[in-house]
Amino acid sequence: MGDCSSSDVLTIAAPQIFDGIAMRGPGSVRILNGRIESIAFGGAQPRAPIELPSGAILAPGFIDIQVNGGGGVLLNEQPTEAGVRCIVAAHRKAGTTGCLPTLITDRSEVIERLAAAAQACLGIPGVLGFHLEGPALNRARKGIHPEAEIRVPDRRDLAAIKSFGGCGRSVVTLAPECVPAAMIDELIGVGLRIAAGHSDATAAEIRLAVDRGVSGVTHLFNAMSQLHAREPGFVGAALGDDRLFAGIICDGIHVDPACLRVAFRCKGRDRLMLVTDAMPLAGTSDRQFMLHGRQITLHENRLTGPDGTLAGAHLTMIEAVRNAVAMLGISLVDALIMASRTPAAFLGLDSELGRIAPGYRADLVAFNPNFEVVDTWIGSVGSMGEASEG
Repeated sequence: MGDCSSSDVLTIAAPQIFDGIAMRGPGSVRILNGRIESIAFGGAQPRAPIELPSGAILAPGFIDIQVNGGGGVLLNEQPTEAGVRCIVAAHRKAGTTGCLPTLITDRSEVIERLAAAAQACLGIPGVLGFHLEGPALNRARKGIHPEAEIRVPDRRDLAAIKSFGGCGRSVVTLAPECVPAAMIDELIGVGLRIAAGHSDATAAEIRLAVDRGVSGVTHLFNAMSQLHAREPGFVGAALGDDRLFAGIICDGIHVDPACLRVAFRCKGRDRLMLVTDAMPLAGTSDRQFMLHGRQITLHENRLTGPDGTLAGAHLTMIEAVRNAVAMLGISLVDALIMASRTPAAFLGLDSELGRIAPGYRADLVAFNPNFEVVDTWIGSVGSMGEASEG
């Protein structure tokens, strides 16, 4: 899943390096065969083929587990290798070096089309797996998902969904109260990670689902039963259960900054993950797109359908990191962990990704103090094409 050859050697010098634990530097990172070979700090640094500009920070590349589209492409409309390439390329420009292209609720035929292309897509640098958000959701919490396609998967659906169990580190979002418990067992049994979302479950129902192996929460606070004094609901269960990783959309639109701060205090940087929930307008200047026959419009950074329902987010990972620092009042270190190390842990890739340390994959992002991405690397190849010292 890298994009470097077996003979690539590269050294990157940076004024600051966030190694996944602490901010350090100045220093340099030497990459061999697409993995971190060594890191050097302090003293006179040897000249490197790539020297980042003053003030730049080198960090583990961002991992986005929920990205519906980008670069003008919606995965539901183009569930193909070409479509995935376009989405991944758009988000790489904003620092995302690993993602799960996300298919929202749709017909069986669309799930099958993506399943047929999935293995080929794993060869695209930056694709870590896929995220199927639906179709087993609760209609009471459907959000922008098409109600007519929400359903308990039949055997045909299950066959297609289960095929993603052998496709990288894929995730299925479902409403646990809407499916037989045995179905959760079946999906986990083939290697899928299960996230609860678009759910009207009680706190007790969520706890039972977590006991069965549900490990994630899809866009915390959105499209779920809320926290009340005598019924904690999905939100209360998610905030209170340390077994759950929770994705959160940090755009100031989906979740009020006060609630973002509550989530951080309850979950912390090791269980709260930044996600974009991005739609096809990300990385473009377009203002509209079609979703299941409905026109979605962008206005003041808000994507809505004809009835005003939020329809995903107009957000990138570098913007989510910037917003987390500003809106949550947290350190840049905390925000970067939520954008890389924590999603890597959720996917079971924390021994490979989310740190700059010997043996880890060289998936990296460099950005300046204005939160503008300078470059990204997947293995030894940067987005500008740097590959080797020769």
